[in-house]
Amino acid sequence: MLLIAIIGFVIIVNRNSKDMTIRQRVLKAIYPLVMQIDKLKGNQKVKKSDANIVPPVSFYSLKTITNTGEEFSFESLKGKKVLLVNTASACGYTEQYDDLQKLHEEFKGQLVIIGFPANDFKKQETGSDEEIAAFCRLNFGVTFPLMKKSSVIRGADQNNVFHWLSDSSLNGWNYKQPSWNFCKYLVNEEGVLTNFFSTSVPPFSDEVIAAIKK
Repeated sequence: MLLIAIIGFVIIVNRNSKDMTIRQRVLKAIYPLVMQIDKLKGNQKVKKSDANIVPPVSFYSLKTITNTGEEFSFESLKGKKVLLVNTASACGYTEQYDDLQKLHEEFKGQLVIIGFPANDFKKQETGSDEEIAAFCRLNFGVTFPLMKKSSVIRGADQNNVFHWLSDSSLNGWNYKQPSWNFCKYLVNEEGVLTNFFSTSVPPFSDEVIAAIKK
């Protein structure tokens, strides 16, 4: 009977492999435990600017490419807060897509969330831009903008947006680059970088919500 149950489980998983792999399903299941461990270990790190520092290079001068190949100008973001997140589809924190979508819906018109899929950490984003978009849409109902897959850590391939976010000579104060998937950077309505939230800080944490509402 146990063998039949296992075979049945494998058939069901394979039938649904177009959305989540077995690994992704396991990661989804253990996400609450991962977050609890991070909280107990004090891994939830937050950095914020002590003053409203005008960046040497304007946030609104940035441009990037969407996952559908179109140019995206940050000039269109004026007057809104922006939360920029480096994402991955096969990470222990991938479940944060769910809360990011809820944030997108709750603060629509006030906050823009932009996802930057990246394969920088342990090869956890190996899919194409089309596969990533389909995965996010099918499993988390993601409707906020996703950009073309790129590198978010320092190096010759780092995309220009995360170069700005992690270079104090450009943003005015922060030199912290992503240390893992799902790091979050908040820019205010004037194009000023105000906060960095580590991977372990959930999107609906008190710290993130307070910063958005500030």
